[in-house]
Amino acid sequence: MSVITEQDIIDSIADACQFISYYHPEDFVKGMVEAYETEKGEAAKNAIAQILINSKMCAMGHRPLCQDTGSVNIFVKVGLNAKLELTRELEDVLNAGVAKGYTNPDNTLRYSVVSDPAGKRTNTKDNTPAVIHMSVNNSDKIEITVAAKGGGSENKAKFAVLNPSDSVYDWVMENVRQMGAGWCPPGILGIGIGGNPEKSMLLAKESLMSHVDIHELQERGPQNELEKLRLRLYEDVNKIGIGAQGLGGLTTILDVKILDYPCHAASLPVAMIPNCAATRHIHFDLVGNGPVKFERPSLDIWPDLEIPMDSVKRVNIEDLTKENLSQFKSGDTLLLSGKILTARDAAHKKIVEYKNANKPLPNGLDLTDRFIYYVGPVDPVGTEKVGPAGPTTSTRMDKFTKDMMEIGILGMIGKAERKQPTIDLIKEYKSMYLIATGGAAYLISQSITEAKVIAFEEMGMEAIYEFEVKDMPVTVAVDTEGVSIHTTGPAKFRTI
Repeated sequence: MSVITEQDIIDSIADACQFISYYHPEDFVKGMVEAYETEKGEAAKNAIAQILINSKMCAMGHRPLCQDTGSVNIFVKVGLNAKLELTRELEDVLNAGVAKGYTNPDNTLRYSVVSDPAGKRTNTKDNTPAVIHMSVNNSDKIEITVAAKGGGSENKAKFAVLNPSDSVYDWVMENVRQMGAGWCPPGILGIGIGGNPEKSMLLAKESLMSHVDIHELQERGPQNELEKLRLRLYEDVNKIGIGAQGLGGLTTILDVKILDYPCHAASLPVAMIPNCAATRHIHFDLVGNGPVKFERPSLDIWPDLEIPMDSVKRVNIEDLTKENLSQFKSGDTLLLSGKILTARDAAHKKIVEYKNANKPLPNGLDLTDRFIYYVGPVDPVGTEKVGPAGPTTSTRMDKFTKDMMEIGILGMIGKAERKQPTIDLIKEYKSMYLIATGGAAYLISQSITEAKVIAFEEMGMEAIYEFEVKDMPVTVAVDTEGVSIHTTGPAKFRTI
């Protein structure tokens, strides 16, 4: 019998982590191309174009699709008849593969996993441990699915135990309406029904690993209640009008996936987890003939696209003041040039601590009249100034916005909508909120000409950087009058 070695597993997991970091699944690319071709919303079409351009660049350059290279999810089916040659626990072997993949110097991936999650939240420095789900069957092989899930989409996971007579459709629609755009649509909606609380969540996650095939289902027609529900949700979620990046449009989701499991007669557990525009997963089998070899997709599946420049305004950041921000209106597309600062959750917390203690920030850092970009970039390789550097979800910074406004920042750059109290603050302080396209991290990084750490270097990707940018593409999401494109955009396309 062929032997599956420890090294075969490690090398296969490492290669899988690398592969999915820069290759979208082919079915997902084709779904995005169709969404681009049918989209009627100008801003949404532009966002999808950026995602597809970024996707092709990553496929060619072997750099991450998104700066959030995710936490790793591994589904493993171990054949009881497989002959394994291991010197340690299988879970340790799988994590060794993840560590090897994420620390590859030719394509460094961001370490996002922290230990002691309710305490010090210390970065593990190699993105381990993975979240591993193991099961067994009667085969003589190991079946493995590796997925990288970013925080933006994972944070939108929902769970409830409904009454048996309640409507799953109504529950999903209500939660999608409240979900906003922080999960970076267009993507895929995964739903798990039944079992118990943990089983339904696992079903929802597992459903996301299957092929995008909603149009095939539409053509042949539904054959059971789950397929009817898939079609109904696919059509009606898209009628809500959220659109790409929440800008308003025809395509919010490319597919709906549902898995179910028998449950107690007194309950109806339901879970929902979205996959974002950086959908990343791959399945493979180990049979004892060495590590798996992944087949590269043909570059022909990506169209040659260009971002339309007709209505784009070039802006020098150094020329911006509180007095002239009002010239830009919600929905305007800008190309920014100049110097901006970065800060995420941990940096914002530190800044507020310094403010409350009436202490100056380190290294003479002054936030007055500066734009703050919510980003945790990937480390650079080769001649790069910085690795992929797309935006993180802005709502996490809402709790810090009043303090930041009082300090005197000029504006913010992130992704997705802001909560109403934050919008009110933007209007009160005559500030501005811009968005960059989530899922276009490598494309955005090409506009960063210089990058240096300014403060809190010990926090890794959470440190404060100063970026010098040239023609960085952004959209005005909330203008000085408090008009939000995440409200006005979807309203134009909402039909339900």
